[in-house]
Amino acid sequence: MEQSKERELSWLRTIAGELATLTITRLDETLPWYGDMPPGRRSAVGLVAQTGISSFIQWYDDPSATPWIASDVFSSAPRELLRSISLQETLQLIRVVVSVVEERVAPRSEELREAILHYSRDVAFAAADVYARAAEARGLWDARLEALVVDSILTGESDDELPSRIAALGWHGTGEATVLVGTSERTVDVDQIRRTARHAGADVLVGLQGTRLVLVLGRVELEPKEPGGTVPEPIPFIEIAGRLAEFFSDGPLVLGPKVENLVAASRSARAALAGIAVAKSWRAATRPVDADELLPERALAGDGLARRTLIEQIYEPLSQQSGELMETLWCYLDNGRSLEATARELFVHPNTVRYRLKKVSEIIGWNATGAREALILQAALIVGSIAQHGRRKAPSKSKRLAPHTERAGLPRSRKAPNKK
Repeated sequence: MEQSKERELSWLRTIAGELATLTITRLDETLPWYGDMPPGRRSAVGLVAQTGISSFIQWYDDPSATPWIASDVFSSAPRELLRSISLQETLQLIRVVVSVVEERVAPRSEELREAILHYSRDVAFAAADVYARAAEARGLWDARLEALVVDSILTGESDDELPSRIAALGWHGTGEATVLVGTSERTVDVDQIRRTARHAGADVLVGLQGTRLVLVLGRVELEPKEPGGTVPEPIPFIEIAGRLAEFFSDGPLVLGPKVENLVAASRSARAALAGIAVAKSWRAATRPVDADELLPERALAGDGLARRTLIEQIYEPLSQQSGELMETLWCYLDNGRSLEATARELFVHPNTVRYRLKKVSEIIGWNATGAREALILQAALIVGSIAQHGRRKAPSKSKRLAPHTERAGLPRSRKAPNKK
């Protein structure tokens, strides 16, 4: 028996080169994707096939070495090969190699035929293991890269490499972006979050930092439901946030303002983080709540971004209009949102006050007749007034008038006559 096996091993070693040549020819004839590969990749695939034949001979000599020999079939291939051919194509490669070897070797003895079938099974499992490990490594790398991107967005420390990192993650967002911040358990279902966001027409980056869950949302390009149909309207971010609320624990859930793209999402993140810190101070806050709805609380807590938003979106647009709009708004808010009291103070008809408030709403988009929006507008007037008075410079001593000149009521440009 031993002598018979030795003869078969000697014969297998003799025809190993022939088997490799036949395998390459068969690959070129039966697998279209193999013929379309560049020469370097074709050579790598051929090396895998040749290694498989050599490993079969070693395995037949010592079947107890199955684990390491089967894995060794793919160790000779460059790592790029895993990215260029799929698991399905690898199994097709194994099938071709096994068929070539079986056609040439199986007629010699039944024992060799059974050995080929046994070995092909082990190699197939080894291929699946190689691809599983590669997928696991890729998943871990993606998770680390995603955490790095989310952290860069939260801290605002983005650099020139951020766009390339976003592209490496396979980000499909093509337009506006925003940031949703809340708390969650450590066992959050990230895959389900991605599916829910995708069904709502958004891509998502997930960052779990302790008990804080951060979702960076971006618009994706929508397609018509039917060929030739119209493209559906995008779902508002606040509605998408509502669909994702189930993945957060109880507590405040704040959505930052939308920005033009993902690279600019740090502004939205700063607003959302500032909002989450003060959200409990508004008893009637919805869940989720827009960060701009918390502008007064954020400004009182020292958030510079909130103060700038109040000034740029409310105070400055009003100050560029006629002074009567700003004065009417001040009086209306100081009089407890009473039209009649405001009209008496300004000596106008209540309908005039109502018209001016409507004009204010058209200019800035906030309605002073609502309790919450009135608070936001009043905070904007206060913050804007403080900033305006702070920018005013006191007149220098050289430009001040002498006391006797001011008492005489003389114009600033006229000098007092010299006494002779």
